[in-house]
Amino acid sequence: MRKAEIYLYDRLAGLLVEDENGYTFQYNENYLADNPKRLSVTFPLQSEKFHDRVLFPFFDGLIPEGWLLEIAADNWKLDPNDRMGLLLACCRDCIGAASVREVKYAD
Repeated sequence: MRKAEIYLYDRLAGLLVEDENGYTFQYNENYLADNPKRLSVTFPLQSEKFHDRVLFPFFDGLIPEGWLLEIAADNWKLDPNDRMGLLLACCRDCIGAASVREVKYAD
């Protein structure tokens, strides 16, 4: 299982989780309580989780494409089909208001 904190304008907006069932995104309750902005039209403001078998288009759209994707995959030895891996590696400081930070847990 891999997890990522999703930030919007440097505020923790929610948590994205990849597990054996696909992907889940849920807004942070503190974010929802304090003048929230939705991530996109596909993620209306709600406390319920969003779930899909494939990576949500909003997050997939943050991943580099073309020659930039090739450079990232080659330099970091990433599988271009590992969308969550690419999101975690490439989208901490991407263009726009959203950013992705991997959640790592100590064993």
